[in-house]
Amino acid sequence: MSDVYIGLVAGLVGLCLGVFGMLAFRLSEQQRNELAEVDEPVLPDGAAEVLSVGGRAFLIVDSIDGVIRASPAAYALGLVRGHTVVHNELIQMTGRVRRDGVIEERQLELPRGPLGQGSIVLHLRVAPLGQEYILLLADDRTEITRTEEIRNDFVANVSHELKTPVGAISLLAEALDDAAADEEAVRRFASRMHKESARLSALVQDIIELSRLQGTDVVQQGEPVDLNEIIAEAVDRNKLPAESKDINMVIGGRADADVYGDTELLTTAFRNLIDNAIRYSPVGTKIGIGLRSKDGMAQVSVRDQGSGISAEDQDRIFERFYRIDAARSRATGGTGLGLSIVKHVISNHGGEVTVWSQPDQGSTFTVRLPQMEQADDETSPDQPVHRNDTDGTNTPDDARHKGATA
Repeated sequence: MSDVYIGLVAGLVGLCLGVFGMLAFRLSEQQRNELAEVDEPVLPDGAAEVLSVGGRAFLIVDSIDGVIRASPAAYALGLVRGHTVVHNELIQMTGRVRRDGVIEERQLELPRGPLGQGSIVLHLRVAPLGQEYILLLADDRTEITRTEEIRNDFVANVSHELKTPVGAISLLAEALDDAAADEEAVRRFASRMHKESARLSALVQDIIELSRLQGTDVVQQGEPVDLNEIIAEAVDRNKLPAESKDINMVIGGRADADVYGDTELLTTAFRNLIDNAIRYSPVGTKIGIGLRSKDGMAQVSVRDQGSGISAEDQDRIFERFYRIDAARSRATGGTGLGLSIVKHVISNHGGEVTVWSQPDQGSTFTVRLPQMEQADDETSPDQPVHRNDTDGTNTPDDARHKGATA
């Protein structure tokens, strides 16, 4: 009888354990469902659609700064990697907005990419989104900021460059007035005034050229241009300054096909390039100007026998107002804008300008422009082009025998 009671009690205990186990399982399942519902990111209605068409990079983070949604632009700008915010500055902003509930706007310069090569300038706006999320909007201002810096630097540099000759002319005018009775002093001061006014005129002309470049659309205003005629015209415009230094300009070779562009702008660019070679060449030397066509590109090389350019200066000589030797530039009358104009014009025509130079070995500037049709690499027998083995450019040494001297 006792065995029956013991079995009955054991059965009841087992039944109770089974019921409790089933209840515990269902309770655990319910809790897991509730947690899953809480963890599922839910944005306010319509937020995702509005952000997707807003035109700005965006990312949305949760209460622990995990990224629950980000636009492709946010990844492209390097703000997000996986589901993590990359920059600590952004996390600090989201933390303040989460704490204070106040919208925050800032402009930051942040490293670009995982290696920190280069930087980007972003205008950031961080705001609460719903009850638990933070929205971060980013507007890329890198190009705008760079343009503003260039413009401000240009204005500052122009003001400085104009101040020098204007101040010199003012002082010379006073000295001329004081020395009115001294004929020799009058001539000396008048000569200096003429030199400073010429420098001022050249600077103003270069500024006008730069302004014209900004407003010229080569695509809309261009036409087929014979580069051979352009070079001949540019050489002719530099004939007087070359003769004043007893410099012989020698042209060799030909471009076999036209380029597409603005005739006057290209003439200005090559005039400045040749003028630069004349200014920095010693008296009684030679400047070689070689033309050739290869692989659909027209190539023009201008080689001088000047003092050369160091490697560290070669990367900067195309910057506006940059001078390797400021004192020498003042002596030669250079404005510091000539090579900048050259690079700007050639770039607008889809080409490039490079320089090869070594101290005491002269310099060779090479311009390459796309031709309108594929040109044959071979030149005619009566117009040989001699190749310079040092830098791979053409330097015509015997063009004078072809009657091509300027």
